[in-house]
Amino acid sequence: MASIARSSLLRQVASARPAFQQQNVIANAARATAFHTTARRDLLPPLPQHVEGTVNDAAPVPETSPSHGSYHWTFDRLVAGSLIPLTVVPFAAGSLNPTLDAFLCATILIHSHTGFQNIIIDYLPKYRTPRARKIFMWGLNAATAVVGLALYEFETTDVGITETIKRVWTA
Repeated sequence: MASIARSSLLRQVASARPAFQQQNVIANAARATAFHTTARRDLLPPLPQHVEGTVNDAAPVPETSPSHGSYHWTFDRLVAGSLIPLTVVPFAAGSLNPTLDAFLCATILIHSHTGFQNIIIDYLPKYRTPRARKIFMWGLNAATAVVGLALYEFETTDVGITETIKRVWTA
């Protein structure tokens, strides 16, 4: 609506001024219009589109697999739920047990890995971006291994994760 009114208002303003000022008004209007209109640029262009079959073909039904269905979701929820007592117990009980600390680190690592894995599976489908998905999966596996090794070294050669959190909290 504003763009419709703008052109008629500019004509009215241009007709009310002398001829030598009309060109100045038109030039300013063109400059302002050029400033307000932008070209559409996609940050991430769409992937190549490919339709398999015809519109009358039924949608393909994936093979059922218990490891990718409800068991996978249930495992993710159990890991996420187990983080709550594993985080609270060492501080509420007042004891810093290295075994409990190791379970906390392992659960955080598993929770992070499965969460990022779900993101990769959801946003990089295998049929559209097979190479990118494979690269990201290998990158995730490598990052998980490096973080696991770092947590192991931190737990065995330093004070541990719960003691570090306790010291930072009381500092």
